[in-house]
Amino acid sequence: MKETALSKVHEEMGAKMVTFAGYNMPLQYSGLLDEHHAVRENVGMFDVSHMGEFIVRGEGALELIQKVSSNDASILTAGKVQYSCMPNGKGGIVDDLLIYCLEDDAYMLVVNASNIEKDWNWIKSHNTYGAEMIDISDKTTLLAVQGPKAIMALKELTDINVEEMKYYTFEKGTFAGKENVLLSATGYTGSGGFELYFENEHAEELWKVILDAGEAFGIKPAGLGARDTLRLEKGFCLYGNDIDDTTSPIEAGLGWITKFTKNFVDSDFLKKQKEEGISRKLIAFKTVERGIPRQGYSIVDGEDTAIGTVTSGTNSPMLNQGIGMGYIQKKLSAVGGEIFIAVRNKKIKAEIVKLPFV
Repeated sequence: MKETALSKVHEEMGAKMVTFAGYNMPLQYSGLLDEHHAVRENVGMFDVSHMGEFIVRGEGALELIQKVSSNDASILTAGKVQYSCMPNGKGGIVDDLLIYCLEDDAYMLVVNASNIEKDWNWIKSHNTYGAEMIDISDKTTLLAVQGPKAIMALKELTDINVEEMKYYTFEKGTFAGKENVLLSATGYTGSGGFELYFENEHAEELWKVILDAGEAFGIKPAGLGARDTLRLEKGFCLYGNDIDDTTSPIEAGLGWITKFTKNFVDSDFLKKQKEEGISRKLIAFKTVERGIPRQGYSIVDGEDTAIGTVTSGTNSPMLNQGIGMGYIQKKLSAVGGEIFIAVRNKKIKAEIVKLPFV
């Protein structure tokens, strides 16, 4: 089992630890509900150092990224970030990722923890462009400081003007006396905030500094449990649940990051799929009756005929209602439609809704 630079700190703070993607990670500290509300209403901090970071640079870097990713990275300029995915050549998705444009011909790709080796090998297999690839995952700490009061918690710690930073942009600067910290106006909670990338040697000090600075604004350390409920309330896809090697970006509602202004892996197939239509799609639903939908539960119609499967589900802390996503037949996917979730020996009525939930 791998450790992040902060695993021991989490244990000392009394976090409930679990193995996630091969890493020893905090599931929760003060409790999922407490941490969830802290992020929605104040500010919370996550250690997400298990994520992978690759540097791709030099001549051919952009060509390589354009080949393996679905979005159009040619529009990126230094300081901009883009959400994208990597099609797998068979109509599915290798992974979803963030692409950071560091400067001309230099990029950082941020990938999911469970896919680091898979992604590296996939990108490398397409590197016929002579781009230099460097895996900096093991030496990089990544903290997500999320919530409406994140700006107030961080602004006195850095020379970067966090109050003026636009969504999906980043800057490098001095943070709490440490140089070369990359501060990014990104995150996967839907509550605003920042992500900070820096070398492992500063991890314990910066974790404590941020907690101290955020104390006046109600900051709380948060774990994987709240991270999952927060992203689901906003309808953000989770790799391994809502997207994987068997789901296409078109089916997953990710057509907005699938740009046919260039040729990339699977571009012809996906363009045809978009033009001709799909047979199933990812939908969002709220339960109308009591019950919590979970990943893997069957979605059925009024006659008990299986029409799909739940890919993500939980009880929304903000709505106090069951919410979820899943794939069903497209002809049955209209917003407002009635479906049922098969929970053990009973059916829970649910309604198909538009995202986000919150």
